[in-house]
Amino acid sequence: MIRALKRYGQNFLQDRNVLAFMIEHSGACENDCVLEIGPGHGILTRALLDASVKCVHCVELDERFRDELSLSDDRLHVHWGDAVTFDYDSLVPFPNKIIANIPYNITTPLIWKLIQYAEHGLTYHMYMLQKEAAIRLTAPPDTKARYPLGVTVEAIGRASILKNVSRECFRPIPNVDSVIAEIVIERNFEIACDSLWSEMLHRGFAHRRKTLQNNLKDFMSVPNEYAKMRAEDLTCDEWLKIYRELKKGRNVLTTL
Repeated sequence: MIRALKRYGQNFLQDRNVLAFMIEHSGACENDCVLEIGPGHGILTRALLDASVKCVHCVELDERFRDELSLSDDRLHVHWGDAVTFDYDSLVPFPNKIIANIPYNITTPLIWKLIQYAEHGLTYHMYMLQKEAAIRLTAPPDTKARYPLGVTVEAIGRASILKNVSRECFRPIPNVDSVIAEIVIERNFEIACDSLWSEMLHRGFAHRRKTLQNNLKDFMSVPNEYAKMRAEDLTCDEWLKIYRELKKGRNVLTTL
């Protein structure tokens, strides 16, 4: 048995009941091309193939798993590399779903990257996540857990926590609680790719105790009704309003 490496954030899912839940709830079927991140021993990979999906793309960094992922199935495409820097544009056919037990240490940068492919058709995401990360991802306004990625997911679709998963379902047993979470992207596909949106949010949340007026003073003029508010207090619609004002101002400047 290949042992888990801490530097890769590896905790291997073992519970087949959890796998069955993921396959059933995601609706994985013969019409789907699925992306899996960090397949490891391939237990989820095999479950996806058993669900008769059209194809499975796996991105794995740890080449110790070459033999275990060398399955005699033409629908399986294994790609070796870092999931955060991988060129997903190279995938053919392009996936429409991601179903993955991802390394918890790359959760935020990985999801930021993958939601940018909504315009390519990757609009359904199911992840095994650290519970704390999922709470942040789904945090509503006026809560301390609210952060830029959660606001972005709300702006482009919806996120929800589907199921708590016992620590005993993994080997080695992790020191954190896990959940299965779902992201469905339905609108505003372009926002996730817009560096202006990302910079606005990251600047806005940079110093959480400060007002938006202070955090964004060197970046943009904040509408008066939001100037004295903190980033975590704004609704998604309010962030979208500020963003559209920002875009309008930048477009005016580029035409002068």
